[in-house]
This record gives sequence, C-alpha cells and structure tokens, in this order.
Amino acid sequence: MKEHSLEILKILTETPGVSGFESPIRKVLANYLSPLSSEIKTDKLGSLVAIKEGTSVGPKIMLASHMDEVGFMVTQITGEGFIKFQALGGWWNQVLLDQRLEILTSGDRVIGVIGAKAPHILTSEELRQPVKMKSMFIDVGSTSKEETEKIGIKPGDPVVPYSPFMLCKNSKTFMAKALDDRAGCAMLVELFQRISRGEHPNTVYGVMTVQEEVGLRGANTSVDVVKPDLALVVDVTVATDTPGISDNEAPTKTYLGKGPVIGFYDASMIPHIPFRDLVIKTAQENNIPFQVEVMAGGGTDAGKIHLFREGVPSVVIGIPVRYIHDHVGLAHLDDYQHAVELLFALVKKINTETLRELEDIL
Repeated sequence: MKEHSLEILKILTETPGVSGFESPIRKVLANYLSPLSSEIKTDKLGSLVAIKEGTSVGPKIMLASHMDEVGFMVTQITGEGFIKFQALGGWWNQVLLDQRLEILTSGDRVIGVIGAKAPHILTSEELRQPVKMKSMFIDVGSTSKEETEKIGIKPGDPVVPYSPFMLCKNSKTFMAKALDDRAGCAMLVELFQRISRGEHPNTVYGVMTVQEEVGLRGANTSVDVVKPDLALVVDVTVATDTPGISDNEAPTKTYLGKGPVIGFYDASMIPHIPFRDLVIKTAQENNIPFQVEVMAGGGTDAGKIHLFREGVPSVVIGIPVRYIHDHVGLAHLDDYQHAVELLFALVKKINTETLRELEDIL
C-alpha cells in the first residue's frame, strides 16, 4: 500500500501542469480515473470531472482538488539569450535564485537556472535588498537570442520547477514539487480505486480543477457542471512545525505525521458547521487522527464552491506540507494515507438521510 501511494505521488508530482497549461497532468489523471469512473468529462476551462455512481443517485458529493501547480511563463528572450519570465501563482522572490527549472517547449523540455546580477558586483545598498523577480532571468546556457530560439524556446512557453520526487531516510516523509495540490489529486485517485471495489450510497464526483493558483477559476466553472449537494475540497496547508513560528503567527499548529487537517477557517470560507462536525465525528469513529486549522489568510477552491447558487455545504480536508509554493515541499505519508481513509469513510457514510439531517440542523 505504501509503495502504491508513493508511485502515484511520484508520477503526479513530476508531471508538469502550471496554471493555464494543465494538459499534461490532465492526461495522466484521466488515464488513472477513466477505468474507475462511470463517466468522465471536462468543463470548458479544462477541469476534469470523474463520476462514480453508487447505489443511489443522490446525494451528489463533489470532491475537488486542483491539478495546477505554481510556475512561470516565458515572456521575452533578450539579445544575449537570457529568458525573462512571468510568475503563474504566488511565489516568494527569496526562494527563486539559483533554482533549476524546466521550460516546456513544443518539442522538448529544456533545463535552465534562475540567475541575477552576481553578489560580487552589487553595491552595499543592493546587498541589503532582496532581489526582485523583475531583475531575475532564466539561463539555459545560450550566448545569443538566436541560440535560445533555436533550442525551441519562445514567449508563452510554460515553466515548472525541476524537482524530482524523493523519499526521505525515515521512509515516511517525502519531498517533491507541486504537492500543492497533486497530493490532493493523488488522494482522489486512491479514493476512486477504493470505491470502485464496493458500494457507496451516493454519486461521487472527483473534480480536478484548473487555475486554482491564479484565482480559483476552475472551481467557479466545474461546480456548475456538478451542481453538488455537498463538497469536500482536498488540498494542502502550511505545516507550522518548523523553527521560528510563534503561537501568535500560527494559533493552531499543524505538524507532519499527526494526521490530516480539517479547516475551521480561512480567508475564503467558514465551513458548514454541521458538515464540519460530521467530518470530525467520522474521523473519531474510525480512529483516524486529525488536526484543526484556523488560518487568517489564504483560501481554497471551497471559497468558490460553497457560494454556488443557494450554497453548497463545504469542508476542506488537507495535509500539512512544509515549504509550499516552493521548488521542494515536504509531506508525511501517514497524513496522506489517513486523509484517504477519512475521505473513504465519509463517502461510505453520506446518504440521503445524512443530507437531510444536515439540512434540518440549520
């Protein structure tokens, strides 16, 4: 089971798919989900919707993870052959310098490195200032614009971090790019593998959304395809177990290895409280460890989904990840597998009566 999870995580994290350029990862996910689904389709922005019918048409449960990752896009090639770029999604400038990238041309993947003016020639004032992204460039070893163009690079090409998947020495923690939110996509693949082997009293919609990192756009369109009764958004969250984070900065600490995280609050959504309590009760009944998160900033696809039409009761379930929106994130296999168990328990439990009870509590 561990090896199976690690294989899926490796394939999904190493496959490119920045916001707006999700085609490679969409194809991989479709290959996984097509044999496990009653039907599979996309919305007009490219979000993938896998449908698995159960013993009852309703309730319709939307389980959403975003397939896009943060990355970049080529904007210009200088006369000397260097590449200027635009961020796709949120990046902190300080994590970028001297990192390797893959530029996805129409014919090949080209490895480059992010550079800037060398510190040896900076003034004392410049040395005290962080380097801004507009001063950075990608270097692929060319010495002229013509040489870079001959490689096949052109404005508009997507760029992703070059960061192979790796299992750490404790055989539990793993590191990779794009854990936000390929970890969530992998969880939904494993969930579909489980429910394909038995019955569930509802219809499950596994939705892999596009363009989450640039404004929750795929959630806004895919929810109209599903028209769900309930939604579980499966994402990652910031692990706050690293040095230097005070209780004031993270009032609810999240640790690697202590279980999946249930969102109690973020800047985009307060969860549906009866549904949140059902998730907690289900975890407790199944002896699944969990953590609680209250985050003043940030948000997930649930921010759009829960506002659809009359409203969709929604809860966010995730796993803590160190260093999200970076070239390398770290997560824990126990958290991942417990999250899959929790999702599976909820899908097996939620039926028409459950939905009625949630509505009656309001």
